[in-house]
Amino acid sequence: MYKNFIFYTQRVIFSFLILFSISLSLLAADVDNKTDSQKIDPDQLAASFQQILENIISETNVPGGVAAFVLADGRYITVAAGLADIEAGIVMKPHSRMLSASIGKSFVGTTALSMAMDGIINLDAPISNWLGDKAWFSRLPNASDITLRHLLQHRSGLANHVFLPEYAEAVTSGKIDLETSPAVENLVDFVLDREPLFPAGEGYAYTDTGYLLVGLIIEKATEGTYYGVLRRRVLDPLGLTLTSPSDHKQLPGLVPGYMPVENLFGLPPKTLNEQGELVYDPAFEWTGGGLVSNAGDIARYAKELYEGRAMKGDYLPQLLEPKPTSPDRSETAYGLGQGIKLTEFGMAYGHSGWIPGYTSFMAYFADYGIAIAAQFNMSPDSDAGPTPVALGRKLLPPVIINAIKKQTRRKPQ
Repeated sequence: MYKNFIFYTQRVIFSFLILFSISLSLLAADVDNKTDSQKIDPDQLAASFQQILENIISETNVPGGVAAFVLADGRYITVAAGLADIEAGIVMKPHSRMLSASIGKSFVGTTALSMAMDGIINLDAPISNWLGDKAWFSRLPNASDITLRHLLQHRSGLANHVFLPEYAEAVTSGKIDLETSPAVENLVDFVLDREPLFPAGEGYAYTDTGYLLVGLIIEKATEGTYYGVLRRRVLDPLGLTLTSPSDHKQLPGLVPGYMPVENLFGLPPKTLNEQGELVYDPAFEWTGGGLVSNAGDIARYAKELYEGRAMKGDYLPQLLEPKPTSPDRSETAYGLGQGIKLTEFGMAYGHSGWIPGYTSFMAYFADYGIAIAAQFNMSPDSDAGPTPVALGRKLLPPVIINAIKKQTRRKPQ
């Protein structure tokens, strides 16, 4: 099994590296894209973008959403549609904030790579360098073989505590109370003493637990808090003023989120109580996500990150080194906290996120130099039809890309 996966991995990586090299060349030579986008009427484009957002909200029955795009020349627009608060009749606004969930993993990968570029950590060092003194470390599957890079690429062989039956039982029984965030190491407990899913580095399995370990490593290496490091290295330098830690229940500007009455965690269907506090403590997510943000901030972050301006040095080859996610999905891969996908519009980089009450996605299309992000204030039942994120990924990018293509066709020969 592992030999077959390794052969598949080598084949897929070779294909991705060819496309990745082409994408990097396009990132370095995007003059035509910038010229084309400068000829686009942003107001007209925003109106079309807004209409598609409204259609998505109507079709998926979510209360509201915020979506943003950044053109190749850096101009950006954020639009909103629907309701932020159903009961109060408050409309969604372009500056509305929502929990961005696993999009936070991209920020974790960026933070870790920034530290590595500065020589503070070595991504290929065993995690025992930082966690070996923990009483539970020897009980961690693949403990002696996992590197920090493995964790960031979801190649550690660790299970994901979020989807373990034992975790679900602990939540529903009240053993884990989501109203008060459990200690990180109590969540790590759920994956201890298990058989690894595969030898470290020889497979792929998405795991929030692995990213919690990354958070512990960052704090051990810096002797500070993860959020402090994130702010200094990413949020402040990029001017992401609407993005901040989701580390407590009272988050300024957070709109209510909604979920089915019958939901996985047994939570109330509305995420904010009458005092404007979350009905669960979002701090449980930490470095598995851990941010409250806005679609405009997320889109601008994607633009800066994937065009090589988020930190000093030539970091994109490491950030976006593609590792396959499945033998059955040759078009998808994963980097250091970054999703990688070959789409009908060429290579796209980004991430999506889900947390009770909120769903989000961000995507950067290298061939066109554009970034798109959207957030919705509902985490719908996956069996209830197309999700807003799925429709957003499908319908929002063509609005921008087709406008660029149309402009390109008009260029004199």
